[in-house]
Amino acid sequence: MKIYFDVCCLNRPFDDQTQDRIRLESEAILMILKHIEENDWQWISSDAVLYEIHKTPNDERRERLKSLNSRSTSHVPVNRLILARSAEIQIMGFKTYDALHLACAEKAAADVLLSTDDRLLKKAETSQHSLKINIDNPLTWLQKVVQ
Repeated sequence: MKIYFDVCCLNRPFDDQTQDRIRLESEAILMILKHIEENDWQWISSDAVLYEIHKTPNDERRERLKSLNSRSTSHVPVNRLILARSAEIQIMGFKTYDALHLACAEKAAADVLLSTDDRLLKKAETSQHSLKINIDNPLTWLQKVVQ
């Protein structure tokens, strides 16, 4: 199983855990990371993830994200083909970073792109026929996979 996390998903374990949804999604992400550490699944990262992490304004959070991302098992460099596919995805109505993450995940032949961004998930739901990747919330996806 090849998994691609977008940056909002990677941020989730560092968010305020007092809200039930945030805590549950964080637990799901941590469980997925445990499976990755046990070599059950692969974690695909990309130049797009690194770029977005480097733009994190909070120094402590940025360092935590860099450390977490360093545990990925493979990396997709952004190239002209990915940028071209990202432009096609943007035409479908996706935001710039979302489109870039989708293009990277497609290029890596990821089984799923995980995100906690409700707008991305909703847009992906209506555009699934035009994408070459499944997009899901980590909690929802993990519940499907472990059943």
